[in-house]
Amino acid sequence: MQAHKHPIKEWAKDDRPREKLLSKNPMVLSDSELLAILINNGTRDKTAVDLARELLFLGKNNLNELGKLTIKDLMKIKGIGEAKAITIAAALELGRRRQATLFIDKTAIRDSKEIANYFQATLQDHQHEVFAVVFLNRSNKIIHFEIISHGGITGTVADPRIILKKALEAGAVNIILCHNHPSGNLKPSKSDEELTSKIKQAASYLDIKILDHIIVGEQGYFSFADQGIL
Repeated sequence: MQAHKHPIKEWAKDDRPREKLLSKNPMVLSDSELLAILINNGTRDKTAVDLARELLFLGKNNLNELGKLTIKDLMKIKGIGEAKAITIAAALELGRRRQATLFIDKTAIRDSKEIANYFQATLQDHQHEVFAVVFLNRSNKIIHFEIISHGGITGTVADPRIILKKALEAGAVNIILCHNHPSGNLKPSKSDEELTSKIKQAASYLDIKILDHIIVGEQGYFSFADQGIL
């Protein structure tokens, strides 16, 4: 038995996501309606809105959780093929980048909380450890951000030579290191401290200063500088 007897084009105008977005403010649309626009069309048994609701349920009805799903995860929903999954993943990534761009356009980094919030927003959907670096000019304005390396569930390794090479290429005089702890435990490991010391020492020979090393998780952050161990 089909879930809907009538195609979307026969629905009332207010029930059609695309038309609703055109005639009203996009903010009035629900998450499922916005997702339905990305999905574009449903199956014989399900509308695009039905598929969107299933996707949200898969993401625990939370857009942050949805953003953590892989393309393969999204395709677990019958009716979501590779093309639809790629479209949804691309839209979620654009949302992350928009949020990050708003921060990068600010004049200068003032404290650890400010940069930690940026790192949390940027790295929150990674299910494995990644090591990232923010490169800054003399005024502490961000001139470049890059994820340097990807690791596994329990750790990642960053090569100081790669970090410093990129700092020189960007013309950076200050850098801030960061990596995430998917486990949620924000306490730095012995290897975290040793790597930080190694990068700091190497950077000093090039007159590049390590301002901080920040560990981020969903519930907060740890700042080496704030804790006096940098």
